[in-house]
Amino acid sequence: MVNIAVLGYGTVGSGVVEVINTNHDIVNKRAGEEIRIKYVLDLRDFPGDPVAEILTHDFNDILNDDEVKVVVEVMGGVEPAYTFVKKSLLAGKSVATSNKELVAAHGSELIAIAKEHAANFLFEASAGGGIPIIRPLNSSITADDITEITGILNGTTNYILTKMANEGADYATVLKQAQDLGYAERNPEADVEGGDTCRKIAILTSIAFGKNLDYATIYTEGITKITAEDFKYADAMKSAIKLLGTTKNVDDKLYSFVAPVMLNETNPLAKIDDVFNGIMVHGNAVDDIMFYGRGAGKLPTASAVVSDVVDAVKHMGTNIMTIWEPEELETGDFSDAVNRFFVRVADEAGIEEKINQLFGDVQYVSADGVTGEKAFVTSDMTEGDFQKKKTELGSIINVIRVAF
Repeated sequence: MVNIAVLGYGTVGSGVVEVINTNHDIVNKRAGEEIRIKYVLDLRDFPGDPVAEILTHDFNDILNDDEVKVVVEVMGGVEPAYTFVKKSLLAGKSVATSNKELVAAHGSELIAIAKEHAANFLFEASAGGGIPIIRPLNSSITADDITEITGILNGTTNYILTKMANEGADYATVLKQAQDLGYAERNPEADVEGGDTCRKIAILTSIAFGKNLDYATIYTEGITKITAEDFKYADAMKSAIKLLGTTKNVDDKLYSFVAPVMLNETNPLAKIDDVFNGIMVHGNAVDDIMFYGRGAGKLPTASAVVSDVVDAVKHMGTNIMTIWEPEELETGDFSDAVNRFFVRVADEAGIEEKINQLFGDVQYVSADGVTGEKAFVTSDMTEGDFQKKKTELGSIINVIRVAF
């Protein structure tokens, strides 16, 4: 029998307990041991819930119990999660977590501590919810030089963009719907401003390239400026608008960014709607691989956490090698990254001549029901060059990157 403790009995924590109890026989068979939840840590009480019998309010009960071999951290946030996880690893207890904030901020350090103490720090659920992506990057796609990771990594924003596309609704209206349905938090900033996606692409990049990518250095842009008119243009261009987290290796320089992107309808990511996520990985030998599924939610995320618990039990006393060195990845200056841009600008006297003068050969776009503006798609250019020309152009209504 292997005793585990669950830190946090919120949405994911209660899901972990449910998955282990509901799929008890399957989980035990795959782990090769009976897994028993000995403690659940939470500040709250849960009268009438069976978990009340194993509830503790004191982390030291778990830390000082040598029978607890695996700790599940699903509290969220950096503190006190970081302190609890670090102490657990130092005590030789393996940790499974879904906490993207924690992993993005301290992943390389916690991996190193786990290795020093013959334990494991596992975080499958931190970057793709229920989608298996960390384990494939760590142990399956190991014969390839990975040249690109790009994906829809946030279900809330994908739900909002899907509803705007399908219903012609504005951002504020759809955000309210998402909040009422529980898909978006009352304070949705981490999702809609791109912070959640930023942390996830930082984790995936660090695993894929073996060194630390500081999420604070990633260019990040959210979806709050996207309008119903943008979707009218996207429809005219047979495109979808998706919030992507992307890292590209171009001439041995890494460029990472988070931003809305117009995707041609033939792009597989363009077809991923609602709260679903999709991640594409390109390797020089394997070519394109796509991972698709629910990127969030109680049971999908809990399923990924429990899979890490099973892995930790199977490898008790043995560290699963994960290459994520504390050395910072060398990244290119984002101003040198090359993209194409969809631009909307007020239709003023002489604007078309100015566009042609600044941007040269562009593709003009029109959309039904949109007047009083000019819209065009640029050719490939660096981010820095575009920003200079954008400033000279003036009267900008909106800009979205394009991947055709």
